[in-house]
Amino acid sequence: MPRSRQPRRQATLASLAAELNISRTTVSNAYNRPDQLSAELRDRVLQAAKRRGYPGPDPVARSLRTRKAGAVGLLLTEALSYSFRDPAAMSFLSGLTESCEAAGQGLLLIPAGPGREEADAAAVVQQAGVDGFVVYSVADDDPYLAAVYERHLPMVVCDQPREIPGASLVGIDDRGAMRGLADYLIGLGHRDIGVLSMRLGRDRADGVADAERLRSPNFHVQRERIEGVRDAMSDAGLDPATLTVIERFEHTGKSGHAGAAQALAVNPRITALVCTTDVLALGALDWARWQGIDVPGQLSVTGFDGIDDALREGLTTVRQPQEEKGRRAGALLMSPSHSGVATVEMLETELLRGSTAGPARR
Repeated sequence: MPRSRQPRRQATLASLAAELNISRTTVSNAYNRPDQLSAELRDRVLQAAKRRGYPGPDPVARSLRTRKAGAVGLLLTEALSYSFRDPAAMSFLSGLTESCEAAGQGLLLIPAGPGREEADAAAVVQQAGVDGFVVYSVADDDPYLAAVYERHLPMVVCDQPREIPGASLVGIDDRGAMRGLADYLIGLGHRDIGVLSMRLGRDRADGVADAERLRSPNFHVQRERIEGVRDAMSDAGLDPATLTVIERFEHTGKSGHAGAAQALAVNPRITALVCTTDVLALGALDWARWQGIDVPGQLSVTGFDGIDDALREGLTTVRQPQEEKGRRAGALLMSPSHSGVATVEMLETELLRGSTAGPARR
């Protein structure tokens, strides 16, 4: 007889259980709770499923039944490509994925970069199938953050913003760490200091950050690092109002190159350029070399983060535990003891006295 042209019906959990003469729960356990079955029985179930083309329990149905998505949402302040390009963000992501893997959880990246509309934010966040959110260095006025808060799911914030009711926090003392770096520079005789900063708000701004801009930034981390320099100047009897602050919207080496040029054009007396990130500092070093400026003989340049490229350059910087931040954020979110009670974990930093900072030129 001719063979039927009708496609073979795909097996279901129920049909597979009937074929093997076992319960549907046993089939489900072969995928979701393998420790409940003997190795021989589980192998028999999986081999039969493979033979019949059974893909396993429907994850959507399972999530509806258990009310668990099995994934963590990571809210970023940048485009997705930034996460795989920026060294500090990559270290944080590495630590977070380590925690997710240990807990058997997936990770969903949700970009919340500048220029995104509030309506888009609400739709994306509401559709995210996650059990909780890690918020990584997001502006306090970001519409995505507001949408996350409306989900009423467990939330852990890394770095910023600092005051989210009910959310746990993993961070460092940005102000104190930068204060220690500025104290070191002032101790080397530097009196004319410039700061090259990442953006202070979600609106695009490239240039000198005036007093009004410094009073109302939406990024806590940058504000605190600048204030750390100002604290050191005040305690040393220097006028913080003389501090030249240059803001750059894009966080790239090119921005550091252009920002350094502008800082020295605005105030040629600057002998120490304090950058709020290593990426900006490495760009500033490139500009100094291009100009034939001796570092640190004529100009000291410092960074913040302690990324590998900075360490290879011998950059004077503050090293912070980015990977551990990610691990701790994930662990806090997924810990069985996490019951909505906010926890604050402040990690240690280290001042690295590299070769790019020296005594102020006369």
